[in-house]
Amino acid sequence: MGIMHIVWSIIVGFVVGLIARALVPGVDAMGFIATTAVGIVGSLIGGFIGNMVSKPPEGSKFHAAGFFMSLLGAIILLVIWRYVR
Repeated sequence: MGIMHIVWSIIVGFVVGLIARALVPGVDAMGFIATTAVGIVGSLIGGFIGNMVSKPPEGSKFHAAGFFMSLLGAIILLVIWRYVR
C-alpha cells in the first residue's frame, strides 16, 4: 500500500463522510478527523456489503457501485453512532 493510496483514501473518506452527514438529518458535532473516519469506515462497511452482493471482475481496481456503497456504509455508521451516543 503506497502513500498515494493512503492519501486518496483520506480524501475520498472525507468527501463520503461530508455527503453522508449532509444526507442524514440532524446535527452532528464532528470535526475533520471524525468526519473522515466515518467516511473511511463507511467505505470499508460498504465495500464489505458490496463484495457480498457482487464481486468485481478479476483484475479490476474499481468496483462500479463502490462510491454508492461507501456512502451507504457511512450513512449506516452515522445512524448507529447516533443511537450509541
